[in-house]
Parts: sequence; structure tokens; C-alpha cells
Amino acid sequence: MYRNTYVEVNLKNIEENVKKLISKYDNYQYYFGVVKADCYGHNNIKTVQSIIRGGCNYLAVATLEEALEIRKNINNIPILCLGIIPTTFIDECIKNNITITISNMEYLKKLIMVEHNNLKVHIKINTGMNRLGTDNKEEFNIMYEMIRNSNLFLEGIYTHIYYAMSEKDTIIQFKKFGEITSDIDLKEIPIIHIGASDATISYTKLPIANGCRLGIAMYGLMENKQIELLPTFMLYSQIIQINDVENGTVGYNGRYKVTTPEKIAVIPIGYADGIIRKNTGRNVYINGKSYNIVGNICMDMLFIKVDESVKVGDKVIIIKDIQHIQQISKHLDTIPYEVICSISKRVPRIYIE
Repeated sequence: MYRNTYVEVNLKNIEENVKKLISKYDNYQYYFGVVKADCYGHNNIKTVQSIIRGGCNYLAVATLEEALEIRKNINNIPILCLGIIPTTFIDECIKNNITITISNMEYLKKLIMVEHNNLKVHIKINTGMNRLGTDNKEEFNIMYEMIRNSNLFLEGIYTHIYYAMSEKDTIIQFKKFGEITSDIDLKEIPIIHIGASDATISYTKLPIANGCRLGIAMYGLMENKQIELLPTFMLYSQIIQINDVENGTVGYNGRYKVTTPEKIAVIPIGYADGIIRKNTGRNVYINGKSYNIVGNICMDMLFIKVDESVKVGDKVIIIKDIQHIQQISKHLDTIPYEVICSISKRVPRIYIE
């Protein structure tokens, strides 16, 4: 933290968010804490431990590398890999109690040919996202029978709701999940998980589902009118110089032109830290007041137009709270997930208990 640029991660608020969510949506048996992408940019095993303390009894990651990193510190909770793991690494999954996703017939055929014992698997159903999973009932039935007649253990079946804000599209996905799995007795499957944060919060629990995946909501990065989710991620930096510019330009390519005297503050954070150049024009906070980023953002620094009240050494809040993150994501034409996940590992994380 030698340049006074850091992310403050509030571990207590993460734990409280998980507790609130589980308390409100208490009719599930399995709560998957989605900790992929370094816990959505929060990083560190301490974040994972906070999620477990909050009540999640299963973890979900995107890659085997993420799962194995967790296993260096935590061994007593199952982990589901949502991505596809090459069959050459199945031994690592068995050794480290990693549950794998089966998304198509070809992968299943390769998996059955690998020597293993009682590997836990979940079948992914494609109900409209058209990313991973089988969308064919006949294929699903064949896959189901192949798994039953193998030494694999079918622990779960799941899908992913791609647009929970659309009730029409989501109901279609619910129905498709039911249609594809209609020939089997879902009560024989230990875990059925359908909804992630948005769908879990926005729709009544389906009778067939006994699991849900908590992702963005745990980190307080979505608004929920029923629960006041707490902020968990704030990005700070500090003013290292203030230039009195009477006229001329500021930064690369002379993008920002000064025609009357202005005070331009220099901040030691840039696009190598995840503050991409499109952030120019959006606001930050200094001493409780809003100021705008100006000029082209550099790799390691950026510029802010300030006033007489601002001094060298003042703290700058680059990312403040969920409302600010939503404003930033709108400015960048993206979503809050990307705003947070873009902050690079070059920026230290400071953990508040």
C-alpha cells in the first residue's frame, strides 16, 4: 500500500449479507456461495471464510484452479466447478473433493472412460442461456442413464437463469427445465439448484428446487427492496499533486483542454489498476464532495478537476457504494459485476473484520 491506493473489503458486511439472505430465503437446504473470479474481485481466503460463516454450505467456482486455491486453506466444504474441467485432471477433483459439471454427451463419454471412484457430478441443463448444458430431453435421459450405470455419483442438476428481470423469459426457462427433466424422479437427486441471486430474490422458490446460488447479492452489489444489503467494497486513492493550469491541455493526446484557470489533481491509479479510460467524465468523492475525472486516464495515474478546498494528501474515494457502482456501470455501459472484477490484483485489498 505504498501509494495509498487500496480496496477496503468489509468482511463483517459480507457475512451479514449472507445471513440476511439465508434468513429471508430460508426454505432451501443448500446455499451455494459463488466465489469465482476471486470472490468477484474481493480476493483472499478471508472473504470465502466470511461467506461460510454467514451460512453457505457449498461453494461454487468457475475453474479448477480457483477450487484448488481454496483447498489450500479450507477442506470441510464441498466445491462445485461451474466450468468444464478437462478429464485429464479428474484425479485432482477426487483427491480434493471437487464436484464437476457435466454439460454434454461427448464430455460424459470421455469422463466415463477415465478411471475414478464415486466422483460427484452435476448435470447442467441449458434452458435458454445457450452457453453450457444440454437442451435436449432425449440426450438428457441418455446421460442420466449412463451416469446411473457408471461409478459416477449424480449429486445434482442445475440450470442458469439468464435474464431474471424478465418474468416472461424466466418462466419459459422454469418450464423448459421441467420438460427436459420430466422423465426422471427429481426427488432422487440430492440437489436441484436453479436460481442465482436475481432469480432467488425475484421469484417464489420452485417446489423441485432445494438449492440456490448466492453470488452478487452476498457482496452487496445489487439492490433488494426486501433486504438492506450492506456495502462490502470501496476503492480509495490519494492526491499526490495539484497543478494550477491556466491554459493548455491535460494528459495524453491533449484530450482535455483548459481555457480558464483550473486546479487539476493527480491521483496514483490508472487503467493498469482496472480504471479503464472510459471512466473519464464520471465522478469520484473527496471530503464528501463530488468531482469529475478529466483527460485521458494513464496506465498508473488519472486527473481530477478540483477546487480550492482540496489539498495534496486528501483521500479520494474512487468507488463508494452500490449506488455509485451503478452510476459507474451506467457511465461505462456495463454492469456492476464488471466494475468490481476489473480492479486488478495490483491494488492491495485491506480486510475489515
